[in-house]
Amino acid sequence: MSTYSNLPAPSPEQGLNRYMQEIRKFPMLEPDEEFILAKRWAEDGDTNAAHKLVTSHLRLAAKIAMGYRGYGLPQAEVISEANVGLMQAVKKFDPDKGFRLSTYAMWWIRAAIQEYVLRSWSLVKLGTTSAQKKLFFNLRKAKSRIGALEDGDMRPENVAQIATDLGVTEKEVVSMNRRLSGGDASLNAIVGSDGEGSTQWQDWLEDEDAKTAEDYEAKSELEARRALLAEAMDVLNEREKDILMQRRLSDETITLEDLSSQYDVSRERIRQIEVRAFEKLQKRMQDLAKERGMLENA
Repeated sequence: MSTYSNLPAPSPEQGLNRYMQEIRKFPMLEPDEEFILAKRWAEDGDTNAAHKLVTSHLRLAAKIAMGYRGYGLPQAEVISEANVGLMQAVKKFDPDKGFRLSTYAMWWIRAAIQEYVLRSWSLVKLGTTSAQKKLFFNLRKAKSRIGALEDGDMRPENVAQIATDLGVTEKEVVSMNRRLSGGDASLNAIVGSDGEGSTQWQDWLEDEDAKTAEDYEAKSELEARRALLAEAMDVLNEREKDILMQRRLSDETITLEDLSSQYDVSRERIRQIEVRAFEKLQKRMQDLAKERGMLENA
């Protein structure tokens, strides 16, 4: 999308401190404003609207990129890849689905970063199986969950638990932990050498405005999956949608008998439609999750 050629770009020469200052100048969008801009981009190809959508979410991309700061890669490049994912999200975003761009974009951003990380690491060392990739991107989270945050090798019981949780061998856990244990940085790390020595990374990732900080906080897993579900529902026809909603996605489910009367077909036919609709929906959600890099983290 050539319209983004004038975006601020992180670089070693410029310094990430200055980049964070630049992207904080772009205001957040209210829901109504975001919707209007997204419609202008989707329907009219308005590049100015697309530019505003991207710049208003650059801090979100930077915040997600910081979660990958322990892979030994230049942080400026990781942020640049995050911005690529953000631009892809804006390009494909449909505001009529009813959820915010930040919810949709976070998966594109993560997918772009993960693709870059995997390209940069030796696949010979990393391994190419789905389980090994899942281990690569989830080891730190797994260690945090069980309180195994010490440096060096983990205790045997912790290795065994993580291996079980992530579906890999204990040997793979030990090997990956040794590769990844040397480069983690803190959000409290001091940045900048231009007279702002007390400035911390996390200071640039949050806004003084409480509302802004809340909106830029990473969306919950439940909300993200609801957004995915809403998009995946398009694979169903109206009857399948209605039956599935009433049978599985409603607080008060309706009986097969009631639906058979409503549609004037047998209970067995309703059951068949329900099962088929669920299978179609499940497959579509898996495809979308894989496309956005969610599957390895599921």
